[in-house]
Amino acid sequence: MLAQLVQLFENRALVERIQKKLPYLFRIAEVENSRAGKVGMEVGSAREKIIVALLMYAFGEENVTADVPIAEPEVDVVLFGKPLSIKTITGLRLGGVKLVWTVDAQKARGFAEGYFPRCDMLLVQVCWGTCGGLYYIPLEAQVEIFEKIGRSNYIKLPKLGTNPRGIEITREALGLLVESHLSRKIGIDWQKVDIVYNPYKRWVDLWRED
Repeated sequence: MLAQLVQLFENRALVERIQKKLPYLFRIAEVENSRAGKVGMEVGSAREKIIVALLMYAFGEENVTADVPIAEPEVDVVLFGKPLSIKTITGLRLGGVKLVWTVDAQKARGFAEGYFPRCDMLLVQVCWGTCGGLYYIPLEAQVEIFEKIGRSNYIKLPKLGTNPRGIEITREALGLLVESHLSRKIGIDWQKVDIVYNPYKRWVDLWRED
């Protein structure tokens, strides 16, 4: 368990800033990654960058390594030398959290068979119009739940004959993880604000420069 992350969840000033700023910043990410009113898949990367930026703000850029090799399927950032996974989901029902993205059924089975939790997790539950949260789920909580319910109840493989879009943590496991006595939560009221955004303005301005 990262003591610094626990402190973040207990620092009143930081908690209030997160509650105020995160919905606004995630709304910007949605607007920037939307086309014809539909949010694109790339919004996930934008959300991840917002959380990494939060860590840099809270703990100093020198303590955050964001340049993690893409070959590391679970690690999105390194904080104080410790690997950390960042996950975001949308909706009231906890579910759909990917452990790894793959379109190869054989690779998916191989990953599932060899999987074991190995890093802390930050999970953002986006619930526009109502309350969601930012969760810190330490490695110890993941290992405890994994060993308690077993691999088959912790990991959800894509159904055969469908287009596999990744291996997920089951709803059962995720519910237990966020309710673990080791986990931390910041409740967030996800209210949308109107944002006027022109995706071409920056590029037009650059074309105008001498």
